[in-house]
Amino acid sequence: MPIVPASFFGMVLGLVGFGGSWRVAHEVWGLPAIVGETLMLAGGGVWAILIVLFVAKWLVAADEARAEAGHPVQCCFIGLAGVATMLVAIAVHPYTPPVALALFTVGSAFTLGFALWRTGGLWQGGRDPAAATPVLYLPTVAGSYVTAIACATLGFPEWGKLAFGAGVLSWLAIESVLVHRLYTAPAMPVPLRPTLGIQLAPPTVGAAAYASVTSGPPDLVVYGLIGYGLMQILILARLSRWIFAGGVAASAWSFSFGLTALATAMVKLAGRSDGGPIAVLAPPVFALVTAALALLMARTIWLLATGRLLPAAPAAPPAVTPPPVHA
Repeated sequence: MPIVPASFFGMVLGLVGFGGSWRVAHEVWGLPAIVGETLMLAGGGVWAILIVLFVAKWLVAADEARAEAGHPVQCCFIGLAGVATMLVAIAVHPYTPPVALALFTVGSAFTLGFALWRTGGLWQGGRDPAAATPVLYLPTVAGSYVTAIACATLGFPEWGKLAFGAGVLSWLAIESVLVHRLYTAPAMPVPLRPTLGIQLAPPTVGAAAYASVTSGPPDLVVYGLIGYGLMQILILARLSRWIFAGGVAASAWSFSFGLTALATAMVKLAGRSDGGPIAVLAPPVFALVTAALALLMARTIWLLATGRLLPAAPAAPPAVTPPPVHA
């Protein structure tokens, strides 16, 4: 059985988020609905496979699972299991609302429980500052934002506003820690640099969440979120060669949810406005995100076909031959 890291749930976030962008583009611009629904179906299939492998890892490879849960960086990705489940609930909601509600209940409960457990551990201190990476956003910020989007989709926007508040204030608190680490600590090692793609998600997923729990034309809050998200894209583009010094691998999916959320928010808000910067920028941003996600999916398929998608297993220690015994 392949030992799949929890970070692979980021693929579900990217695929379902990409499908959500096309679903909104169909509603606003009349683009083909089949594209978005196919992407969401693919995301749901990947989610189902990863859920089975995630549970199986705890059953047959418990040592590896516990090591991941205790790792200062990899542990935060475990929270994506619940976030991905809520996104699948959003995907299936137009077809089977009861199933969507059941998935949302399970996903949100897991997300909240994991966020409380992980945040409680972080508050106790004792961490190496070098281990502070954007994965710290995942338990509370990503979980709260997706909870807000799912609440609005399922018909509970007021509850979604509570989740949005938890997410945006958690983001502001954590970002100050991360930026201080980036400015003052030694450079991130090459394997950790792709986690900087998560830096794009708080403002852009926040914009998507805000657009979901509100109505009417774009206001100052959402303009500010999108503006900060666009600046993050430009900074990440400027650092792209440094970030991917080790090559483009499955870790590049860390960029996917932030990109697709930006496209979703801008297209949705463009449909509510009579013009302005968001309406002007939404089409080129949507096109660029579509191109980027298409390349990322093609690259992932190539890595899978060549057997390089999963991280390499640690080499087994060489066998030691005992010395001969002489009389």
